Amino acid sequence: MTEGAIAREIRRRLEDAFAPQRLEIVDESERHRGHAGWREGGETHFRILLVSAAFEGVARLERERRIHALLDDLLRDRIHALSVRALTPEEAARA
Repeated sequence: MTEGAIAREIRRRLEDAFAPQRLEIVDESERHRGHAGWREGGETHFRILLVSAAFEGVARLERERRIHALLDDLLRDRIHALSVRALTPEEAARA
């Protein structure tokens, strides 16, 4: 599936900030059709898996705060829901 403009922007920002070893961005908007925040065309509800050495020594809550801060304008104006799983490479290897 081709990424939309918002997903591409999320990818660009996360790659620039965290140099991830693994990055998955899934648009789950269609699963929320008819619910709050859903819009025709999708790109309102995302699930992200981000594996990066940049998270070593960083608490899980702080990882999510950093990601949310990076995407703040999108979260205010475009994205209704964002699920984040941010792991170090070691944590990802154990998962």
